[in-house]
Amino acid sequence: MTRRRWIADTWTLQNDRPATAALTGDQASHLARVLRAQPGQIFDVVASGFLHRAEVLTVSPEEVTFHLHEELESDAALPLHLYLAVFKFDHLEWAIEKATELGVSRITPILARRTEKHLSQSSVSRVARWRRIALEASQQSRRTEVPTISDPTPLKPALDQEKSPTRILLSETEQSTTLTQALETSDLSRSQNPITHAIAIGPEGGWTPEEMSLFVSYTWQPVTLGPRILRAETAAIAAIAIASTHLS
Repeated sequence: MTRRRWIADTWTLQNDRPATAALTGDQASHLARVLRAQPGQIFDVVASGFLHRAEVLTVSPEEVTFHLHEELESDAALPLHLYLAVFKFDHLEWAIEKATELGVSRITPILARRTEKHLSQSSVSRVARWRRIALEASQQSRRTEVPTISDPTPLKPALDQEKSPTRILLSETEQSTTLTQALETSDLSRSQNPITHAIAIGPEGGWTPEEMSLFVSYTWQPVTLGPRILRAETAAIAAIAIASTHLS
């Protein structure tokens, strides 16, 4: 039987490796009240990016502690940074959940020109919820690290900080260059960045011409996913799935 996996909230180190770990808050409450964990039970626990077989030491609704045993093998995240223009929150949250399950390393919500004003204004207060969704999706999909969910950011400051050598813009106006072609021709021979690829998904209605020009000035390559017009969350999942065949 596959053991339940948890991502620790805190841990202690011994010889630069995690030795004990703890779950707190909602995670501890769920493990104690719903799963009725007992000392001596074995789970998989991720601490400081390392996956361990872990034995429960103490249980309370406020904190569950573990002794960490041997380190286990685990899969690395995709070296992919996903830019998601902020769109309807229920659709955006679904995209964050599925992007996490598919293995992206980082997600940055972008405040685009065509992001509805009330969504832009409310987005900062939603970040904690988005990070919780990413945590729960990471545990469900048995990831060993939770993707970084950045604070919502205007486009230009986000582009200023992007260091990935391969930068790909999904564009409704591009007709010839496909995402697959862009991935096949990317040159990573001199890359020192752990995240090697960035992909940007626009809002409902797409990027404005000014935003498109800004992307191009920052050496992003416009690509197409095909002849159909996809919803933003559908485009995100399709793009990650295609990218994963090249990056896994």
